[in-house]
Amino acid sequence: MATNDSGFTEAGLRRLREVLERHVESGKIPGLVALVGRGGRTHVEAIGTMRHGGGPPMRRDTIFRMASTSKPVTMAAAMVLLDECRLRLDDPVDPWLPELADRQVLRRPDGPLDDTVPARRPITVRDLLTSTFGLGTDFESMTSPIRAATFERLDYSVASGPAPHQDEWMRRLGELPLQYQPGVRWQYDLSNEVTGVLVSRVAGQPLEAFLRERILGPLGMKDTGFHVPADRIDRLPPLYGPDPQTGEFAVWDQAAGGMFSAPPVFQGAGGGLASTADDYHAYFRMLLNHGVHDGERILSRAAVELMTTNRLSPEQMKARGAMFDGVAHLSSGQGAAGGWGFGMSVGTSRDDYAPVGRFGWFGGTGTTAYADPTHQLTGILLTQVGLSTPDSPRAMADFWTTLYQALD
Repeated sequence: MATNDSGFTEAGLRRLREVLERHVESGKIPGLVALVGRGGRTHVEAIGTMRHGGGPPMRRDTIFRMASTSKPVTMAAAMVLLDECRLRLDDPVDPWLPELADRQVLRRPDGPLDDTVPARRPITVRDLLTSTFGLGTDFESMTSPIRAATFERLDYSVASGPAPHQDEWMRRLGELPLQYQPGVRWQYDLSNEVTGVLVSRVAGQPLEAFLRERILGPLGMKDTGFHVPADRIDRLPPLYGPDPQTGEFAVWDQAAGGMFSAPPVFQGAGGGLASTADDYHAYFRMLLNHGVHDGERILSRAAVELMTTNRLSPEQMKARGAMFDGVAHLSSGQGAAGGWGFGMSVGTSRDDYAPVGRFGWFGGTGTTAYADPTHQLTGILLTQVGLSTPDSPRAMADFWTTLYQALD
């Protein structure tokens, strides 16, 4: 089989493009950008258009709302503070996040909000970084009173509108009891937002400013941030959410005048970044290179290993697995099984085509980014079709299937 110097077979890369083209030609995904990197070599496909029904073509430098694929990048800011001993993993967070001091915990995870007991210990930095601080999206109690209360006070999705300043957001969080004792159960998402506030307060500056100074700037991630400046907004496609029943396209967020067209009041570490395929490639290559980028150390080797190895106990991993039991059709090939490091999935067993140790995550706007240390491989697929239907998840699954087949 013919090969090229990229570490992939030519036939494999042809198949990758053909499979992705089929998804665009089906009319289900207007356009996408795919990047695969191995051994310092990069192959990029930009297919389709930025808008449903036509418009400008997708380009390599198209900017995408990364949604939860933000998590692996924003967590690096906390790792810088750990490296510098400005944070310690087992220190209580109370000095910086007094809103989380002296917690009450629900007697039963699905019980009434006023039936509580005192927390057995303070919340620590480790609890936040491992998503085990006691509150978050729990996929086995989605109809519980605490879930409804958390959503009402703290959600700022497309439908909910913008979040308040981080101090007001933390005040609202502090009014809620925890659902579980600190350190007991893995729960999704909320801990990443709290970690972003923690970083901001410890660093004494906005999260984005610290992230740019210590991570984004040194890596050359010039198109990554919590909003898209006016001189680049033409590179941001609309975000679509197809109707789950009919498949009809609806715009969740426009580019000009939309949620990313101005700096947000709350810089959401859990899902607030916009970025490009090349910017994300630089970040994941740095992780594969043990924290070094172009000869400059960004993170310590130990920090990268902490982020990219499983930090959960077997009991906590059961909750992690439960996350996808009911939505397997929306998560195929996305690290649904396995462990969790700091801000990302870590493969603890073979996940379809991917070997043990692959790390990264995906986002509800139709984005996925993972790195595979075994093959020194990075894969990034970016769309702006939300997970309201299985269309972008199927494209992601096919991307990973054909990518691993293309390895030389």
